[in-house]
Amino acid sequence: MAQTVKRWLTTGAGIFALAAAGTLAVPATAQAAFPHVRPAVADFTQLTTSDTPPTQAQCASVNRSCFSPQAIRASYNVGPLHAQGLDGRGQTIAIIDAYGSDTMAHDLHVFDQAFGVAPMCGEEGVTCAPGMPTFSELHVQGSPATKAPPPTSKGTGQEDKSAWALEVALDVETAHAMAPGANILLVTTPTAETLGVQGFPQLMAAEDYVVKNHLATVISQSFASSEEAFHNANSLESLRYAFQDAAANGVTVLGSSGDGGTANSVKSPVGKGGSDLPYPTVEWPASDPLVTGVGGTNLCTAPQNTTSRVVDSTSAAACRTTPGQAETAWVGSGGGYSHVFAKPDFQSGALPAGSTAIGTMRGVPDIGLQAAPGTGALVFLSLPPDGQGGLKCGTSPCSTGWYDIGGTSLACPEWAGLVAIADQIHGGGLGPINAALYRLGANPATYAADFNDVTVGNNQTDPTVPGYSAGPGWDPVTGLGTPNAAKLLPDLAAAIS
Repeated sequence: MAQTVKRWLTTGAGIFALAAAGTLAVPATAQAAFPHVRPAVADFTQLTTSDTPPTQAQCASVNRSCFSPQAIRASYNVGPLHAQGLDGRGQTIAIIDAYGSDTMAHDLHVFDQAFGVAPMCGEEGVTCAPGMPTFSELHVQGSPATKAPPPTSKGTGQEDKSAWALEVALDVETAHAMAPGANILLVTTPTAETLGVQGFPQLMAAEDYVVKNHLATVISQSFASSEEAFHNANSLESLRYAFQDAAANGVTVLGSSGDGGTANSVKSPVGKGGSDLPYPTVEWPASDPLVTGVGGTNLCTAPQNTTSRVVDSTSAAACRTTPGQAETAWVGSGGGYSHVFAKPDFQSGALPAGSTAIGTMRGVPDIGLQAAPGTGALVFLSLPPDGQGGLKCGTSPCSTGWYDIGGTSLACPEWAGLVAIADQIHGGGLGPINAALYRLGANPATYAADFNDVTVGNNQTDPTVPGYSAGPGWDPVTGLGTPNAAKLLPDLAAAIS
């Protein structure tokens, strides 16, 4: 979907502003109320209206497992790295989103206080100190007020700017939780991405500005659009300059693989509706060989366990059908084969044993992480008290409080946090990591140690559009699998070296 004191500067790409930066509600699951604006949030449920996170009992009452930062780190073996002081310090994660959030500095502080995550300079109410990581914002072409349109509006939905605030909160809070020592730069544009028709030029210009000015070592993109939504391959190719510059400058770029499985849509022109594609497709930027595509899983581990990876086959509805599995492929995980990009060299060599064959075109995704709505992460968000925030929880407006959220836009910023830790180990930006990931995967011993192989599930969301099944090794649902961070990140840094 996927505010403080500002200084303005003019660049060739436009105007930039750099900012230094209850009680239990009736649970109501809501599909994101902005179907044509494509942040990769699949589903969210508001669980409380207070600053206090919900209990596991509250989450279980709506058939969900809600993961705290500590539980997520335990599931992916991040703890040993943090214990060594490897938490992303000295690195910067750039998070790219439309519109931003007027309350992000406040919401980040509530999140950190609730879970005991290290504070950041730039949070509301935090006194900056030497060595403290910073939260800051870069607004491209200004920062319009994020308020919902009036009920009589006949606009395109672009005006639902507060709906993107949920994506922003998800991205910032989960990336910080995974790499609490890393700086976070929230980069926003004033035009939403709408299925390839608009918004991407501004997003790519913003990313290129970040790259050329050496503002970050890793970029997280929680937005996606089907390759077919672009006018043609040339119009998509014209946007890749930001990724090419990132590769040349040692910046890693990650992209959510999407939340529709193999079923996607096109929309042209804006305001005229869209149409479903009747065949399997993948989404860009994740399909770009210069981007690491991040798919999604059901995380079937114990949400109350904050020290180790323990299978939990009872808490979440999605996990009760696959007892004994710590992770399964999430049905919404975007994946398949590109119709634009040929199979890159890094997918042309050996793959882990049993991998799904990759033909002549680029396979998507490369890696996975938790994304299923039923096994999502807890996020805090503030919304206007008048209910005009642009988000709906069932038939009623959502309000300030804690949300449980799923989608590959959860997996992407969490992976960005992991890359920031690998950057710290490496001593600087890793640049494109796909070749190194596949080299590690090709070694049977390294693959077994570094990855959690996800072998159960599929990504067919539409009965009329074929999907793919997860299986041993690489597959077009979860890629190479999910990380055993304490093993993979040092190996990844070494493989780049």
